[in-house]
Amino acid sequence: MEKLIVSKFGGTSMGDAAAMRRSADICKKQNSRMVVVSATSGTTNKLIELSKTAEQGDWGGCEKLIYDLRERHFTIGKELEIPEYTRTKIADLLSETETLARGIHLMRECSPRAFDRMQSFGERLSSLLFTEALTQAWPTRTVKNFDVRTVLATDAIYGKATPLTEKTAENANRLLGNLRAENTCYVTQGFIGMDPQGHTTTLGRGGSDYSASLLGEAVAADVVEIWTDVDGIATTDPRLHKGARAIRDITFTEAAEMAVFGAKILHPTTLTPAMRRDIPVFVGSSFEPEKAGTWIRREVKDAPVFRAVALKKEQALVTLSTPKMLNTHGFLSRVFGVFEQHRVSVDAITTSEISIAMTVDRPMLTHEALFKDLRELGEVTIEEGFSLVSLIGNSMNHKPGLAVKIFGAIEDINVRMICLGASKHNFCVLVNEVQGPEVVARLHQALIEA
Repeated sequence: MEKLIVSKFGGTSMGDAAAMRRSADICKKQNSRMVVVSATSGTTNKLIELSKTAEQGDWGGCEKLIYDLRERHFTIGKELEIPEYTRTKIADLLSETETLARGIHLMRECSPRAFDRMQSFGERLSSLLFTEALTQAWPTRTVKNFDVRTVLATDAIYGKATPLTEKTAENANRLLGNLRAENTCYVTQGFIGMDPQGHTTTLGRGGSDYSASLLGEAVAADVVEIWTDVDGIATTDPRLHKGARAIRDITFTEAAEMAVFGAKILHPTTLTPAMRRDIPVFVGSSFEPEKAGTWIRREVKDAPVFRAVALKKEQALVTLSTPKMLNTHGFLSRVFGVFEQHRVSVDAITTSEISIAMTVDRPMLTHEALFKDLRELGEVTIEEGFSLVSLIGNSMNHKPGLAVKIFGAIEDINVRMICLGASKHNFCVLVNEVQGPEVVARLHQALIEA
């Protein structure tokens, strides 16, 4: 029986007609059964700008943005020679975009629900265009455009919805249960879903990768492919250090740690659904599909102590201090309950007898309600201007001399915070943001290139 492959293509892979044709050729070669696409590159940013511009009352600015969106998608459509009925569908979606923008402009308010709906148009437009590109490239296969919202169920937290995996699996079984047997390839949208009331939701920026993994889990795929503009995962960001090396095989756990701690190639939540079903994930370049790419699996033959170095910028250090912590059970649960209530994640954490220090993304500092609740528990100190540098690898908590090697490489760098022990797969140091790239380069040279 043929493998059931779910392939996902990012914004650059949908960037123009030529990129879509390249991506379509890959789908045919891979024999993909489901294709998940992002919006064309830059479109989501324009839709966000359109929402904000409408809310500010600048209809002239809105008209320019709407014109740009029309030109971009109709130009690609013309180059792909799409049929008239597809052109009409695209025109209808663009008209719906304008209607929503007018409503926001009239009310001078963009609700979270309206904002999610506005952002959904990017994927809905690109999927229509790519359906035609794939139909042309693959005449022996029936290609259907499929509205992912009929399958991917979520809660009603707009902006960063949580998928309802059991409901999604039920929907997939009902609507896509014969996927392996059909001579069909479904083209669908990443990033978006639907809440129980039938409203459009989004999974957060970068959520298209996550969508592909969720759909792969729901249809029991054999492989999930992530096609992007780089040839797989590297030992660090090549833009930070020229000594970066390609990684051909990596474990789910290592790749997940890299994503969480700053590696841009994967959305942090992408691998969770694939891990649950033990579905191998391939990451490759749609611009150079002949290159090896990276395979992510549960187990790999080579599991080095030092696999990669990741950099997470724009970090703030939040310290909560109170004598109430001393010999008091349940205090930490109250602290984390505040973060849970406000849906804010913490990356690294250390504690002392009367203090707890946590790193958060700097944009979270504008979350006034979060800090109001934290201050009810104790004194809160906020420091900005940091980067979190993370060494990713294996069995780090069982490696003698680890600290000597790490701190020997950065002996003249002030380390504000250290995090080791919670996972055998990472060692994190918090450093001045300006020195972050240098720390990455030094650690890579000393521990990976050595």
